[in-house]
Amino acid sequence: MRAGVDEAGRGPLAGPVVAAAVVLDAPIPGLDDSKRLSPARREALAAQIQQQARACALGLAAPAEIDALNIHHATLLAMSRALEGLGLEPSEVLVDGRFTPTLRVPARAIVGGDGCIAEISAASILAKTARDAMLCELDARYPAYGFARHKGYPTPQHLQALAEHGPCPEHRRSFAPVAQRVLAL
Repeated sequence: MRAGVDEAGRGPLAGPVVAAAVVLDAPIPGLDDSKRLSPARREALAAQIQQQARACALGLAAPAEIDALNIHHATLLAMSRALEGLGLEPSEVLVDGRFTPTLRVPARAIVGGDGCIAEISAASILAKTARDAMLCELDARYPAYGFARHKGYPTPQHLQALAEHGPCPEHRRSFAPVAQRVLAL
């Protein structure tokens, strides 16, 4: 029984990094790298994954943890948390990317795994849809930044809002555009 793991949100200036872990019993048609799917298709597949997966779980690392650890180590922490949340121990863990968290079970990093390994694709979809929903919630709390539109990525609109309003509590202060704004205050 293998688990797939992927993350969403390494590059944004705000919000958590979110990882998902998924164990599938049977194939789910249409799984792919979340970035290659439309938002509507991602949402439909996320619901299907949650219904049909043997186990699935999310793990987060908050902006303060990202600032304290760095994005790489915070991502590995979020992945470990997702795997702990599965409620079962897989015999193998397949992780999208170049690195794996330190685990008690064998783990392999697979570059591009989110496009070719069903469990990693499923994890990619769950991580992306969960993080997008979180950023929409942050948009309601901090409407000046437009989080629902850009999901915390450093778009011109986000950088302009950051320049006008300064960082909110959900901004990653260790990321250069935010750190520069903090120093300017």
